Amino acid sequence: MRFALIVALRFLREGRFQSFLILFGVAAGVAVVVYISALIQGLQGNTINRTLGAQAHLTVKPPEDRAQAALAPAAGTQMLRDVQARAQRPRSIDNWQPLLRELAATPGVSATTAVVSGSGLALRGEGSRSVAVTGVDLEGYDRIVAVTEKVVRGQARLGPGDTMIGQQLADDLGVGVGDRIIVRTGVDGVETFTITALFDLGNRELNRRNVFITLRAAQSLFGLPGGATHLYATVDDLFGAEAMARRLTLRLGQDVESWMDSNAALLSALNAQTVSTRLIRIFTGLVVMLGIASVLVVWVVQKRKEIGILRAMGATRTQMTAVFLFQGALVGLVGSLLGTAMAAALLWAFSTFVTGSDGQRLFVVSMEPSLALLVAGVATLCGVLAAAAPARSAARLDPAQAIRL
Repeated sequence: MRFALIVALRFLREGRFQSFLILFGVAAGVAVVVYISALIQGLQGNTINRTLGAQAHLTVKPPEDRAQAALAPAAGTQMLRDVQARAQRPRSIDNWQPLLRELAATPGVSATTAVVSGSGLALRGEGSRSVAVTGVDLEGYDRIVAVTEKVVRGQARLGPGDTMIGQQLADDLGVGVGDRIIVRTGVDGVETFTITALFDLGNRELNRRNVFITLRAAQSLFGLPGGATHLYATVDDLFGAEAMARRLTLRLGQDVESWMDSNAALLSALNAQTVSTRLIRIFTGLVVMLGIASVLVVWVVQKRKEIGILRAMGATRTQMTAVFLFQGALVGLVGSLLGTAMAAALLWAFSTFVTGSDGQRLFVVSMEPSLALLVAGVATLCGVLAAAAPARSAARLDPAQAIRL
């Protein structure tokens, strides 16, 4: 094997220009694969973080209020009926405290909280906006949404008579920290709150609609004393939320919805991105393999006389096969290292210089060591596989005929 490695290095050194071209081709292919893979991973992670930054992974909801027929038809009779759907109103989950404890004790669930939510109006002078009012225990809710980290003005605090609203809603109503607004949720549900903080959830519409108050205040506004309309939970395995929701639905006897159900369009887009990335990897790998194979085939033709001399001097077919396999492996390994360095430079430039319309960096993209090692290993393997056919061709050369040519 030492003899085969020395010959492989000399062949590569003698064909410097060809070696440079194939190394540059492998490096470019590896750089494309690493850069695209890291960019898509960063984009998906940033998208998921922004999407789930304002919602729970699992949501336990009360059953819908459905209208039922007043009379059941007698056997053998037909009845014409017109059943109108009921308008949905905030309803409390029956016995939600034991359900919350059972949900918190479920393996894989990292945080839970109970909320009261519904629609209402935020009023300030002549201005009014339709809002989503959410009553929360701030400490428990913060473990789900981390709303305190998104506060841009004021202090994250919810006490009796306090509220936290979004930046856009504050601009629409012309209010700021310390001002008072009226929240109306029905004919009798009216209360005045003092703004303690403005938050930015990363989405203008969410900032325009969300109003946070205490859990007790929301129970009073919606006429649900001691009730909870939803139970929220986060899970350790983000993409296992759908399977856990199905298990909890059967175990708890309640309607449990995962973030994957409520964001089906987003999930489809993420899956499409993943499939596209895999196709790019596959076709780039094929191009790299064809490039290595074509150069090695040319080398076999160019080095026929040298191969014949080596065979006449006692080199075995196994050694000649190993020479070209070593060449393929070296080209794949060195090219993958150069390509990884190129990809790291491209990712740094993207994270540093590419900005959005607001002048801020879009998101930071980092290259995980596992990704670099995986691509380097696959590129080296592709180099060996690409060298298989030229290696067999070189091993089959007849020494006498090769020397005469």
